[in-house]
Amino acid sequence: MKIKQGDKVIIIAGKDKGTTGEVLKTFAKESKVIVKGVNVKTKFRKKSLQSPGSMHKIECKIDSSNVALLDPKSNKATRVGYTIKKDGSKVRVAKKSNEVIE
Repeated sequence: MKIKQGDKVIIIAGKDKGTTGEVLKTFAKESKVIVKGVNVKTKFRKKSLQSPGSMHKIECKIDSSNVALLDPKSNKATRVGYTIKKDGSKVRVAKKSNEVIE
C-alpha cells in the first residue's frame, strides 16, 4: 500500500467524496485505512451500574482504493511514485508535481 499513517488524503469515492483528512491508521493486509473525520458511525453504549448509557462517534475503515494522496504543492489528488536519491534511499514522490512526500 502506498498510503502511510500521517498522510493527508482526499476521498475520491463514496458518501464522503471530496473530504480531506489525515490517515490515523492503516491495515495493509485488508488494504483499508482509517481517516480522521471520514466514515463516522454512531456507537451506542449500554448503561451499567458505573456509567450511564451514551453515544460515541467513531471513524470506521475505508478501502484504500477510495482515497488518494494530496499533492503537497497543489492540494489536489495525485498518484504515488518512487525514486531513488543519490545516497541510495528510496523516497515517495507525487506524480503531478514530482515533489517528495514526507
